[in-house]
Amino acid sequence: MRDMQMPFQGERTVIVTGAARGIGYSIAEAFVKNGDFVAIGDLNVESAVSRAKDLGDRAKGYELDVGDPVSVQLFVQQVIAERGNVHVLVNNAGLQHIDKVEDFPIEKWNQLINVMLTGPFLLTKYVVPFMKEQQYGRIINISSVHGIKAAAYKSAYVSAKHGVVGLTRTVALETVDEGITVNAILPSAVKTELIMQQIAQVARADGITEEEVLHKHLWSKQPLKRFIDPSEIAAAAIYLASDAAAAITGQTLSVSGGM
Repeated sequence: MRDMQMPFQGERTVIVTGAARGIGYSIAEAFVKNGDFVAIGDLNVESAVSRAKDLGDRAKGYELDVGDPVSVQLFVQQVIAERGNVHVLVNNAGLQHIDKVEDFPIEKWNQLINVMLTGPFLLTKYVVPFMKEQQYGRIINISSVHGIKAAAYKSAYVSAKHGVVGLTRTVALETVDEGITVNAILPSAVKTELIMQQIAQVARADGITEEEVLHKHLWSKQPLKRFIDPSEIAAAAIYLASDAAAAITGQTLSVSGGM
């Protein structure tokens, strides 16, 4: 059993999934600034490679389909072959679909569950053996406030994010004696291109302004009454991956403006 308080020595290798844009890119950028090397895994390999180049020589883009076991295995094997090991895993890849449960397309349900629940399971499954071998690891799952709170018309998203919290707590118990911590971050509405598109979609559907959508669906539930910046999620990830958080495992950190 590794001394959980022993500082890590040397440059770490960090995997961030879905990091070609949005929250994932901010997390990747923060780890590079922290002195780590980041493997950006994304379904859009061209964007992953391009964004990695933006971050300099301590980042590299890889093609990754998080819901495909073969793709995940090959990705992890490639990173291990090139870097020697993986020290931090950030499961971030995600997407959204909004519909009444009776109208929710089965293919969309399967896609969301596959990306946001099976994906973190697969990455964890194939990374944990290497973390156990080195008796050190940090796994950070990006869940959501919907990991503990429900919302209408988001049955697949809410189910997946609840599942991620359960996965986090289970793997934390399984790895607690191996120098590995496993935690989840629970953001509320983060200002990304994806959510701005959703707000515009709801405004058109309801026949109201985007500002009215914000007040009706977001600010009425969030005391801080503002978007969370992607950099604030990244800062939470940096903390949970740090030696200062070595005694924190199986926990959820809400970065939600008081929700």
